[in-house]
Amino acid sequence: MKLKLAILPGDGIGPEIIDQAMKVVKVVAAKFNHELEYEFALTGACAIDELGAPYPDSTHELCMNADAVLFGAIGDPKYDNNPKAPVRPEQGLLLMRKKLGLYANIRPVVTFPSLLHKSPLRRELIEGADFVAIRELTGGIYFGEKGRKDNGNTAFDVCEYTRMEVERILKLGYEYAMKRNKKLTVVDKANVLESSRLWREVAQEMAPTYPEVTTEYMFVDNAAMQIIQWPKNFDVMVTENMFGDILTDEASVITGSLGLSPSASIGIHTSVFEPIHGSYPQAAGKNIANPVATILSAAMMFEYAFNLMEEGAIIRKAVDASLDAKVVTVDISTEKPYSTSEVGDWIAEWVAKN
Repeated sequence: MKLKLAILPGDGIGPEIIDQAMKVVKVVAAKFNHELEYEFALTGACAIDELGAPYPDSTHELCMNADAVLFGAIGDPKYDNNPKAPVRPEQGLLLMRKKLGLYANIRPVVTFPSLLHKSPLRRELIEGADFVAIRELTGGIYFGEKGRKDNGNTAFDVCEYTRMEVERILKLGYEYAMKRNKKLTVVDKANVLESSRLWREVAQEMAPTYPEVTTEYMFVDNAAMQIIQWPKNFDVMVTENMFGDILTDEASVITGSLGLSPSASIGIHTSVFEPIHGSYPQAAGKNIANPVATILSAAMMFEYAFNLMEEGAIIRKAVDASLDAKVVTVDISTEKPYSTSEVGDWIAEWVAKN
């Protein structure tokens, strides 16, 4: 099979972790006799610095013509610390989601047996935890009308959803639940927000069409608590954009490190596969960042974009083997940490040999 990829390293540690993921992608492609074609493009702060835009037209064209996008991270302190910056790296991320129609972000939350001791939660709470969080990605407060009034002393951000947007993401949630343990948790704030009441109304209308799935409704503050108290009670969680942003970052600590959590953003056009941890500028260029989340994002890419399940599975096995062998970066172990590139080399070599 021909695999045509757009590679967007982005900012901070993005180039380093993308390099390790590409080592693994190349080995997998060679092992399974796939023809790999890929091209790099700029996005984020580096794109602003060089081209004046965080998601240039040339980058978008490359993404549209690719079968999948492997993405690193966006963000730079010089923009983070300047609230009046007219152009920001994060605007590129939102624009990419909008222009590619990436309406759903899928984040698996799983624990690794060899790293249960690294989680801030007790072993008995997290052992066997395995759920999927599905976050709506192109609506809500991040994309609503926003601005200032009263000479800049009053700011507003509008949270808006259409019935179509809600139906689309809930349908995806139900489809995932049907493939898993047939339980869907719809997270909202319907006791306060009108947009959430629309979410719950639509979910209640759709639930009877999926009689095999148990549908439960949970306010977002309760969900934030229950993710920590009883993470094993969740199977598939679906929620709106801002709630999903917060809850999935919270859920990621269950595994013991942000550097272990991959994601897939899917929708109308080309799907994007990326780690959830951000650009981590403090570690940029130091060869200490954890590349595992990006490597696991590449596994999701093989599975979701190309339906190549065996290829994804061997990457996951290689990651498990590296964790069991304690080939890990400093965020997981300070005793004998491996560098970013050493972890990438080890996983790529394991794939080649097995």
